[in-house]
Formats: sequence, C-alpha cells, structure tokens
Amino acid sequence: MKNIFKIDWLSFASVMLLAGLGLTAICSVSIVNDALDLRDFTKQMTALGIGLCLAAFFSLLDYRVLNTFSTRFYFGGIFILAAVLIFGTTMRGATAWIKFGSFHFEPVEMVKVVMIIFLASFLSKKKAELSMLLRIVASIVLVFIPVLLIMKQPDFGSASIIVGIWGGMLIASGISKKGIFSLLLIGIVSAGSGWFFLKDYQKDRIVNFVNPENDPLGSGYNVIQSTIAVGSGGIFGKGLGHGSQSQLNFIPEKHTDFIFAVIAEELGLLGAAIVLGLYGIIFYRMRETARLARDNFGYLLSIGIMSMIFIQIFVNIGMNIGMVPVTGVPLPFLSYGGSSLVSMLAAIGILQSVFIRRIKAA
Repeated sequence: MKNIFKIDWLSFASVMLLAGLGLTAICSVSIVNDALDLRDFTKQMTALGIGLCLAAFFSLLDYRVLNTFSTRFYFGGIFILAAVLIFGTTMRGATAWIKFGSFHFEPVEMVKVVMIIFLASFLSKKKAELSMLLRIVASIVLVFIPVLLIMKQPDFGSASIIVGIWGGMLIASGISKKGIFSLLLIGIVSAGSGWFFLKDYQKDRIVNFVNPENDPLGSGYNVIQSTIAVGSGGIFGKGLGHGSQSQLNFIPEKHTDFIFAVIAEELGLLGAAIVLGLYGIIFYRMRETARLARDNFGYLLSIGIMSMIFIQIFVNIGMNIGMVPVTGVPLPFLSYGGSSLVSMLAAIGILQSVFIRRIKAA
C-alpha cells in the first residue's frame, strides 16, 4: 500500500484538474427548461469514482503481471467486440454499447487499453525472435481483427485510434527507416481503401470537412457551430452557463464530442490554454515515465498510453476547430462518457505502476 504514495503526483494532479474542469463544463450545459438536470453530472461522478478505484488498483499492481495475461486479454477483447455486434444496443446509428440498467458500457474504450497491453507484450517479446518485416506483418494481422470488428459497429474514430496506437508503438519498438516508410505506405493504402467501407454519413463528414458551408444545416453544421463557439469566447470567455452557442443548444453533443468548444466559449482563450497546459504537463510526465521504465514492456506500455491520449486530444480538439473531420472521439478526462473516463483512468493507473517501479528517480 505504501507504493501508492510513490506515484507521479504532478501528472495525477493534472488529470484530476482536467476531470474537475470536465465536470464543471458538464454541469454548465445541464440546464434544461431553466432547471438544472444533474443526471449526466451524477453518472460522470460515478464513473470518476470507479475510474479512480481502478487507477489505484493498477498503480499498486506490478505492471509486469499484465505481460503474463496479455494474450488472454487480447482474445477477451475480441470476444466482447464480437458480442457487442450480436447483443449490443444501437444508439446514433452505431451498435457499440452494452446496456446495464440505466448505464451504457462502450467496450471499445476498454479494448484500446487491452490492445496497448497486448502490443507492448508482443513487440517486447518478439523483438529478438522475429525480423522487422515479420514483426510488422504479424502485428498488422493481430490489429486487423479488432479493427475490423470495430468498423462493423461502425466506429471509424476508435478504429483509427487503435491503428494510430499500433503505429506509434511499432515505431517506438525500434524499426528502421525502411520499416517506417513501409508503415506510411500501408497507412496511405489503408486510408484510400477504407473509403469504400465508410457509411454515407461518414463520407459526408469527410467531404464537408474541407468546406462545411456546402451543407451548413447537415453534415457541416457541427463544425460551423463549434468553430463559432470557440471564436466567440474571446480571451476570458462569456462565463460559465452564459455561452450562447452552448446554452441555446446550437452546439450538438456539447457535453461529449464538443465539450472543448463549450470550454473555449465560456472560459475563453484562458480556459483553453489551461486545458492545453495540463495536457502538456501530462505528456511531459508520460515521456519521463517511458524514459525511466525498468524494461521494454514498461517502455512500450508508456508509449502506447501516450499515443492513445495524444491521438484522441488531437482528433477531438481538431474537429472542434474545424481541422479534423468529425469522428465522435471523446476528449480524454473532459468529455462526458463513463466508459471513456474509466478506461482512461485505468490507463493512468498502469502508467503510474510503471513510474513507481522505474529504474531510478525522476
């Protein structure tokens, strides 16, 4: 139990500040018919409590134990993704949730962490056993299975994140420049061929991302409203609960996909800068954790978690300011969504375990 006091308090404090800011923003946009509806806030608080328990558990657990069970985790993740397609609940056109009473669990968020554990184990074990080419090919096959199941939901955003995690971890595992070029080539070919697997609404999002004014009341609406909100916040914002775009419901999915636009409108450039600054601290500490990791498995775990969080931040904020097509990716620690928050906090717990058991002091 004494190990819990050896965690990286700077990164943990940054995570908690982001979670607190997210709860504040969720509360701010929870006014319905002039009354405060705290159902989303209460669910997010519950998820935060569960996530903190998991973070504490994984912090205390020696991360090297995960290496032993990585293959079982992988096949467990495949099983639950397949089960979602058969027994899952369909919401907003995607069969991605499993319902437990009034709660909806999104397994793909857990699978992201599972894939990080599995790839860290696979790449650290096979580095000495397989050639670079065989490592790339084998990892492509292993990643393709869950990605295909996720695309069947369909959830293009989460599938892209897992592919991004795989690419980042593969590069970090020590492949050559020739291998990196091969990865880029594979990525270009996959992106091109992936077009034919997209639903019509997903194609519309990409087409109208370039010029959202083509369909201002349809697929371009989200981007237009979110960029208006971000730009209208000014330096200090309009104040919590006083954002015109967010409070008058011009911003769609304002407590999930577009929560950054809410923060930028109501807390201004200052609030957005605080969010980015806290993320910067977290990334700095994750890089230090990776650098000081005791073994290659711990190093790759850190890189995988850092890749996952970075990609989600880049995609989410990018779509809030019109730089990235809208894909429904939550903003880590801020967006409403219990599955995402719990999984992210579990990942932070694993990262803390690597930090606690590092080779030398930071």
